[in-house]
Amino acid sequence: MANTFDLTGKVAVVTGASSGIGTDAAFAYAHAGADVAILARRAEKLKDVKEKIEKETGRKVVAVSCDVTQEENVKSAVDTVLKEFGHIDILLNNAGIAVQGGVDSMSVEAWNQSFDTNVKSIFLMSKYIIPQMKEQGYGKVVNIASVNAIVADKFDTFIRHSYNSSKSAVLGLTKGMAASYARYGITVNAIGPALFESEMTSDTLFKSNEFLVKYNTLNPSGRPGNKGELNGTILYLSSDASSYVQGQFIVVDGGGSIV
Repeated sequence: MANTFDLTGKVAVVTGASSGIGTDAAFAYAHAGADVAILARRAEKLKDVKEKIEKETGRKVVAVSCDVTQEENVKSAVDTVLKEFGHIDILLNNAGIAVQGGVDSMSVEAWNQSFDTNVKSIFLMSKYIIPQMKEQGYGKVVNIASVNAIVADKFDTFIRHSYNSSKSAVLGLTKGMAASYARYGITVNAIGPALFESEMTSDTLFKSNEFLVKYNTLNPSGRPGNKGELNGTILYLSSDASSYVQGQFIVVDGGGSIV
């Protein structure tokens, strides 16, 4: 039986690739045989990631500085990737932000920032990549949502209403895209991670011993996710192993959403 997880000959685009889940996913794609385009705003960090992936895997990596909330940035970035590789097979929409605050306290600017980064970026990346996927009759789109798309935060001192609602919007967008583009050989699915250490969480959640004790107590696995533990799900939804999986939401949370 052929290895349905093999990505040899594929090109993957990863947003938010300068750190955390995005960097891990880019390495995973390259190890699976794909060439990779990594996108983020921070050019120097991208350069470092590019060099490490190429040295470790031997795959070709293109680093493109891009603000995925800005249409012209996205259009230019996609044009660059297509010029370098000729085609795009996989899009991992990973860029995201978690703004704290409830609707009674947060600013409109903070609310809009959440939706621009978490939802608008998926719209823009898909807007410029889906047409090429339709033309080639193949594509895998994976959207990183959050377990907090379906469950609220469990701590009174930790409220993120714009995060909850924007990540829920990702699920609606995922289903709509999946239904519309399945006929073109494109699958669209979403992943809902719980707490994983990243640049976004290390300076806040992982520095709070009180928070981690509560989190570990409430999670059946008794711990946050470890580095790389999302990669299996990402590779599954990005490969032909999931060829008949469409519009689904896979939660990777150690069981936190079942209790």
